[in-house]
Amino acid sequence: MEEKSKDHWALLNPGEENELEVFGYRTQNLRRAFCLVTSILTCGFLLLVFYWKPQWRVWANCIPCPLQEADTVLLKTTDKFQRYMRKKVVCLYLSTLKFPISKNPEEPLVADRHSVINQAVLKPELKVSNFECNCSLDGKDSNSCHDIYHTFGLGLTSEEQEVRRLVCGPNAIEVGIQPIWKLLVKQVLNPFYVFQAFTLTLWLSQGYIEYSVAIIILSVISIVLSVYDLRQQSVKLHNLVEDHNKVQVTVMVKGKGLQELESRLLVPGDTIILPGKFSLPCDAILIDGSCVVNEGMLTGESIPVTKTPLPHSENTMAWKSHSSEDYRKHVLFCGTEVIQVKPSGQGPVRAVVLQTGYNTAKGDLVRSILYPRPLNFKLYNDAFKFIVFLACLGAVGFLYALGVYMYHGTGTLTEDGLDLWGVVPTADNCFQEVHSFASGKDLPWSPLCAAMASCHSLILLNGTIQGDPLDLKMFEGTAWIMEDCSADYCKFGMLDSNTIIKPGPKASWSPVEAIAILRQFPFSSSLQRMSVVTQLAGEDHFHVYVKGAPEMLAKFCKSETVPKDFPQKLRSYTIQGFRVIALAHKALKIEKLSEVQNLAREKVESELTFLGLLIMENRLKKETKPVLKELSEAHIRMVMITGDNLQTAITVAKNSEMIPRGSQVILVEANEPEDFVPASVTWQLIEDQENGLGRNETYLNIGNSSVPDGTRGSCYHFAMSGKSYQVIFQHFNSLLPKILVNGTIFARMSPAQKSSLVEEFQKLNYYVAMCGDGANDCGALKMAHAGISLSEQEASVASHFTSKMANIECVPQLIREGRAALVSSFGVFKYLTMYGLIQFIGTSLLYWQLQLFGNYQYLMQDVAITLMVCLTMSSTHAYPKLAPYRPAGQLLSPPLLLSVFLNTCFTCIVQVCAFLYVKQQPWYCEVYRYSKCFLDSQSNFSTNVSLERNGTGNATLIPGSILSFESTTLWPITTINCIMVAFIFSKGKPFRKPIFTNYMFSFLLMSALGLTVFILFSDFQAIYHGMQLIPTLTSWRVLILVAVLTQFCVAFFVEDVILQNRKLWLWIKKECGFSSKSQYRNWQKKLAEDSTWPPTHRTDYSGDGENGFINPGYEDPEQIPRAKSELGGQTPEEHFWTRL
Repeated sequence: MEEKSKDHWALLNPGEENELEVFGYRTQNLRRAFCLVTSILTCGFLLLVFYWKPQWRVWANCIPCPLQEADTVLLKTTDKFQRYMRKKVVCLYLSTLKFPISKNPEEPLVADRHSVINQAVLKPELKVSNFECNCSLDGKDSNSCHDIYHTFGLGLTSEEQEVRRLVCGPNAIEVGIQPIWKLLVKQVLNPFYVFQAFTLTLWLSQGYIEYSVAIIILSVISIVLSVYDLRQQSVKLHNLVEDHNKVQVTVMVKGKGLQELESRLLVPGDTIILPGKFSLPCDAILIDGSCVVNEGMLTGESIPVTKTPLPHSENTMAWKSHSSEDYRKHVLFCGTEVIQVKPSGQGPVRAVVLQTGYNTAKGDLVRSILYPRPLNFKLYNDAFKFIVFLACLGAVGFLYALGVYMYHGTGTLTEDGLDLWGVVPTADNCFQEVHSFASGKDLPWSPLCAAMASCHSLILLNGTIQGDPLDLKMFEGTAWIMEDCSADYCKFGMLDSNTIIKPGPKASWSPVEAIAILRQFPFSSSLQRMSVVTQLAGEDHFHVYVKGAPEMLAKFCKSETVPKDFPQKLRSYTIQGFRVIALAHKALKIEKLSEVQNLAREKVESELTFLGLLIMENRLKKETKPVLKELSEAHIRMVMITGDNLQTAITVAKNSEMIPRGSQVILVEANEPEDFVPASVTWQLIEDQENGLGRNETYLNIGNSSVPDGTRGSCYHFAMSGKSYQVIFQHFNSLLPKILVNGTIFARMSPAQKSSLVEEFQKLNYYVAMCGDGANDCGALKMAHAGISLSEQEASVASHFTSKMANIECVPQLIREGRAALVSSFGVFKYLTMYGLIQFIGTSLLYWQLQLFGNYQYLMQDVAITLMVCLTMSSTHAYPKLAPYRPAGQLLSPPLLLSVFLNTCFTCIVQVCAFLYVKQQPWYCEVYRYSKCFLDSQSNFSTNVSLERNGTGNATLIPGSILSFESTTLWPITTINCIMVAFIFSKGKPFRKPIFTNYMFSFLLMSALGLTVFILFSDFQAIYHGMQLIPTLTSWRVLILVAVLTQFCVAFFVEDVILQNRKLWLWIKKECGFSSKSQYRNWQKKLAEDSTWPPTHRTDYSGDGENGFINPGYEDPEQIPRAKSELGGQTPEEHFWTRL
């Protein structure tokens, strides 16, 4: 084991998903020579062990040393798998460069004071180890916005580019095509095939030539198919990333102007010029102008995304912290497509290279494909324990021979598109009459109309308006049209890069000829709003239009402009299930166009005038109710997570019957502490309201967690917002499990809160599946046990499953298939276990008399039966109706172990009785003792039957020891037993269709059974000779068949009526006092017995008893400054945010 001394050990990528520990080692020649000699003496076996265990190779050949002196490093993952990787250290020498490098330790190598290069290069040697540098613009202390503009705005010098190019390497995501010979060697050295080679040696030594040849052929086919598959994957991945390395880019070089380069020569800090359409070869920060990109490769959404330049800020705060969660709005990610650029008027659109190669977003994606995180299925762990037991049993036999959805699923509940229902304008601090779009009347000109026409992220691409469907619907409601700026508008002072909005032929009269969108602050899920700066044609001043969540936008409006009945009006629409968006306006007091680009978002989105509400409706999809009903009948709990309004979410949940009729909904509202008032949580019972229409929602359901019997009559559901969830997590952590056990609706949830919620459900031992279709769901999709993406774009890599159906019908289908796959896996495992035990018992009995089964007898069982069974047994389709309970989730569960044990007992009894009873027959003789006499009377059989003795007098088995009445009796019994258990373990309902629907499997079983019975009763000498059997009386053969049929009836009755009887096992668990160890089950029982739960119409404070708790692990990005001030300047721990 490694010792974590300060110099010997370091942590790479701390807090990230790919966090690694690195240990330094130095090769010692004496140890290396000793390992070489040992490898020769063991015929290369030690090298094979070192290949499987690279850490053993390092520990055997090297001694620990400081990382600076290491020639070998050992990398270890920090997850529960703790995988090891060995890497050689390569030193790079800057003295190889063509220009002189200063050896003065005080003089930095590169101008960027935060660069890792300055710390990593050792002086005066001018060398750096390849594991010490990270190819990123950010060092340990990230650059500020001011640093990025002033250090990199004009580009790097040629010398600095060369230094960075040497240290960081090429900007290339290189995936080589693996040579076939290398793939072949890797497959052959797999422990499974090494074990196969060992067993083949054993079979060949026993004379099983035909059987060994069959195994060799199957192994070769398996290896060839694996190599072919791996080769195809290697070629596809190579082709996917190859174009990335061949992009031509224009780079600004300080003192030399613009230069054309291959993208592989880019280094962090380079300033690149963005032309029109352009595929990004690196991650870059936009510093001048704006652009529209297609991020489908990353997010799965083909909706164009607008990127804005990094703000000009003089403070020293790191640029990511300055932009908070919205820093992605300034970053152009590698692999995405720039589809439109908009210069600012101060020159071309520029961006500074942030990361290159495998450090980019695309590089991270490719790396995750090349090195996927291993899955830790409980089935694997249980199977390993069981195989160890069987291995011990095999060792005993060898010695004896010497002296085998919290199911959580989320999905879209409503129709994809939103329909405009109406707008509610305001005037004189009051709401006016609703303008209904269903009336067919044109929307009259007003600031509200201007806001709807301009406050969006739509773009004009090849004459087609593209963008967010909600924005598109809102824009179409105004009947205005979009144009690129032409010469006609230059007279108004509008730039040719501005988007122009003007009234269309069907629009109502407007005094404004056109509106130019000068700057855009894109929508942010954390801020819940977006805004644009515009200029009306013919005017010198500028206007700001903002749209967003009504509750959020009202906070930024002047109080005198917000109607007094705003909360009531908002509630009246949301409670009907409408989607409500607020709009606001502000006239800017600036006159110069150049000042617009330097405006801070905080200044733009303040002191607004409230304009009114935009009401949109959406109906439930026709698939939603049936799917949710099916999940509910299957006792699968569903939870909705949405970014929409809480009341809208409650209405959708009721309309979709996620919340059943007659159930109580308790609103949980929590508030942060203020002044001398501690944090509080209020519980309010929501009365039944009139049902309305719904909209697009994300929901999650949590496995097999029905309400305890004692509370079914008064079923209740908690509903809360993301803000309340945050407060409860931080100040009422002890309440969180109680709420989650019956929490159904979580609205206004940010992406990080979604991930946090999934994690909290998992802590309660729920099995969580998440179904989502947006970029905001990616973190939660990854966190869930099973993530289902409704997007077919490349971003589905964030989820475990991708659905081609754009609705939640995939959720029950996945559950059905998953349950069927689990039952099939357990069935195949039980069959293979029983197959090994059946052969083990038969072989052990024959070994008692130094006998064996014949070559073709093994071939019949292994190839004709077992191989075919394993290939087709799992092909039975899932049962169409979801069962109201899950199949056994543990391989080492009592029913499964008892099934294997009892079937082993049955086959042992039948085989032992047949083995002993055949000896009592009057026609029986010990063939191996009287082989010559017997062969004289059985002239039609092979004379190669003998028993030799070696010099010590011990018997040596040769193929002649196969022919016996015992093997003739036991072979049909063991063969039919194998067929019998394959049928018994292929259980159908409730998780799979009946066995007869698996036509191929049924045909193979019937064929194998017919062939075995035919061989048993045939009197053809050729068959007996080939199968190495002895003819017996017909009555004896009938007795054998009756015995196995009796065993089948008993085994089938025990398996189907007793072991698969769920009611019986529930009764046994109840009588024996067994209870579930799941946290959520225990909480359900506690809460069912608590007469004070659930609370209604009361307020609790953080200082009240056990609820008073502050969780420092939770930190919301919007609350960082406040949190730091409350903690006296201490930086709170980051908890989940690093995951996103």
